[in-house]
Amino acid sequence: MADLLKAIKTIVDNPIPDLVSYYQGKNRINSIGDALECFVKDIFAETLSQSEQALKNERYSEVFSYIGNQNNPPDLILKNGDAIEVKKIESLKASIALNSSYPKSKLYYDSPLITKHCRQCEDWQEKDIIYVIGVPENKKLKILWFIYGDCYAADREIYERIAKKISSGITEIKDVEFSETRELGRVNKVDPLGITYLRIRGMWGITNPIYVYDYIFQTQATENLQVVVIMKEEKYLSFSPESREEIEAISNVNFQNQNVNIRDPNNPAQLLRAKIFIYRI
Repeated sequence: MADLLKAIKTIVDNPIPDLVSYYQGKNRINSIGDALECFVKDIFAETLSQSEQALKNERYSEVFSYIGNQNNPPDLILKNGDAIEVKKIESLKASIALNSSYPKSKLYYDSPLITKHCRQCEDWQEKDIIYVIGVPENKKLKILWFIYGDCYAADREIYERIAKKISSGITEIKDVEFSETRELGRVNKVDPLGITYLRIRGMWGITNPIYVYDYIFQTQATENLQVVVIMKEEKYLSFSPESREEIEAISNVNFQNQNVNIRDPNNPAQLLRAKIFIYRI
């Protein structure tokens, strides 16, 4: 079964310093965003060296139970495994725009933001989610993060409480006609003709992990790609012994495997035992 540890092993065994150049000749891809999405699928499916798209598609079908779109999370779901959300930051210091989707510690079956096809892709109720965050510089990928949501985001009740409070406050405005919506609110008949409406949307964002985890990782002054993986220790121990043995056996001098303590997203006064893997190409 495909998992993140095997994907990281694939990256170490097949270093690609420039993703755009690598995929440009294979798929006519010119943007870092498109190249990043292809790369993520290929490392999990172990199809980096496969040039035939038809054969890649067959392998994708074996590895992924769901491949989504840009409008609904997640981007990918591993069969009987984790969900994956791919994000590209425009610069090393920029925050991440999540738009209408608040940050997730887990992916839940009952989330109103996911599609019917995502719910029906397999029998599931809750999934761990990996945020894959690419940071380009000078048209090349500078840093690539793989962060489990429960290391990065608080429980969903934290975000939903704020959204519900705002939404309920909006509907208390007098002499305004509202209608049912999945957004924060919708006002109908704003003008005298009753032909104009106002959509009230939440636009979520989250701080760049380069600042969130600056106490356990510092970028180096290099033009090449740096890969950083963060997960709870209990998540690491949930992987198969085979996957753990493979990644622990990596002897590459550019690869680091460390035990660290990270702040609990729900209570920063508490520290969580975690694993960080760092690979510099």
